[in-house]
Amino acid sequence: MAFALLSVGLMGLLVFVLGWNVSRVRGSVMHTQAEEEGNPRSALRKAVRAHGNCVEYVPTLSLLILALGLRMPLMPMWIAAVMLIAVAARYVHAAGVLMSENIYAPNRLKFIGALGTYVTGSILSILLVLHAARLF
Repeated sequence: MAFALLSVGLMGLLVFVLGWNVSRVRGSVMHTQAEEEGNPRSALRKAVRAHGNCVEYVPTLSLLILALGLRMPLMPMWIAAVMLIAVAARYVHAAGVLMSENIYAPNRLKFIGALGTYVTGSILSILLVLHAARLF
């Protein structure tokens, strides 16, 4: 359960840090905000995109991780590793969005983060379904 709590705590922190970053950048471009929001290269657009994408995946990952943590308090280390890799994938993806040339440009960090999210999210989902199937 400790790995589950650590994972969810780190993802929660990511959501709030990215949200704060949106507020910070928005405050620095107050007079040109409309122009900044339309520009795919702007720091504001990247900040909003990184936060929005994080908020799309973190709640589902958090629920999966907490559910597995509650049902398997003494989980195998490989499951704990999958949880922590899911967290790392979200951080890597956010860094990729924030450091990209523009929000549409391909970027190795965005790709690795997205792939890591899809793979670990799928593994956690399958584990939860298999665990639930044993309860019937």
